[in-house]
Amino acid sequence: MAAVDIRDNLLGISWVDSSWIPILNSGSVLDYFSERSNPFYDRTCNNEVVKMQRLTLEHLNQMVGVEYILLHAQEPILFIIRKQQRQSPTQVIPLADYYIIAGVIYQAPDLGSVINSRVLTAVHGIQSAFDEAMSYCRYHPSKGYWWHFKDHEEQDKVKPKAKRKEEPSSIFQRQRVDALLLDLRQKFPPKFVQQKSGEKPVPVSQICLSYPVFRFINGFFDICLMKPLNLELEIRSSK
Repeated sequence: MAAVDIRDNLLGISWVDSSWIPILNSGSVLDYFSERSNPFYDRTCNNEVVKMQRLTLEHLNQMVGVEYILLHAQEPILFIIRKQQRQSPTQVIPLADYYIIAGVIYQAPDLGSVINSRVLTAVHGIQSAFDEAMSYCRYHPSKGYWWHFKDHEEQDKVKPKAKRKEEPSSIFQRQRVDALLLDLRQKFPPKFVQQKSGEKPVPVSQICLSYPVFRFINGFFDICLMKPLNLELEIRSSK
């Protein structure tokens, strides 16, 4: 990439010679501007020719080419110098303006540079706003899109944390186990031994009636066969 000459972009620089500031006025401001160390001064201009020939500035009207004139003066703080292309004694084309404030020389930007700078500033601000807005956007497949701002996090930190409430019990947890057992007993009623005619009565101790009973132990239902006479429990399956 080729190096960029400082003369290609003079809008971002300034120049000053502090030794001239105490004696700066309308008569000496062009001599101050024509200092060789001034990057805004074109040494091929007609002012340099007039200076070398020790002529007055009135001779610039009879010449053709680039020249510098004092356009406005507000001593001792402000001076405006114009660079222009003279084509005839009555016809000139402005090329650039320079303003001197407290001895410091600046180049006045042209209209195209001002519009370009304002547009770039506006576009940069809009792009920054969109980037910051996208940083607050969140998405989850189950929730969709939502906004998550930083000030909400700060407010959450300032607010005292409330005690976590226990989750409400479900319908299954609120129902009593005995109600479930009653429902199962109604669905599966026990079968009693019916004594046939002519047979001897069966001793009570020999009757072994069993029916399924569900027990809720340690978070699981255990299915067992309960014998109401000797109260023995035979666990057939669990969980």
